Amino acid sequence: MNHLFATWRMDYVTAPKHDGCIFCDFPAEGRDEERYILYRGVECFVILNIYPYNPGHMMVAPYRHTNLYETLTSDEHAEMSRLTADAVCTLKRVMAPEGFNIGMNLGKTAGAGFADHLHLHIVPRWNGDNNFMPVLTDTRIVPEALNATYGKLKGCWGA
Repeated sequence: MNHLFATWRMDYVTAPKHDGCIFCDFPAEGRDEERYILYRGVECFVILNIYPYNPGHMMVAPYRHTNLYETLTSDEHAEMSRLTADAVCTLKRVMAPEGFNIGMNLGKTAGAGFADHLHLHIVPRWNGDNNFMPVLTDTRIVPEALNATYGKLKGCWGA
């Protein structure tokens, strides 16, 4: 196993879990690089998922704390859509994925890890990226350190 991945994985396992809403707290902290915030808009922001399905897995979330999709304002909807398109373009330019999964899990029953604050996932996909590890061992292999992915994507965001 790659030492960098093993170190990151242990940090993930042993690190204290955040006791609050990451989609409210992280933007308010102003530590964008440490929190992997790629872009800040007026209504929404883009953040890397620190438990990615694949390298480049990011999320778009409104700043406003809500879990009700139907309560998003027109401006929040519009910016979320624009930032999703920007994310796809940036990922295509930097990582050349062959496809994408884009969507929301609304509510715990639907699989939302943070059910109290809605967010949209953008997951880049490559042929063969769904190998046997998740099926046999409930283990995901992420071949690149999160900070390396952040650096690549941040440097090319919106270019």
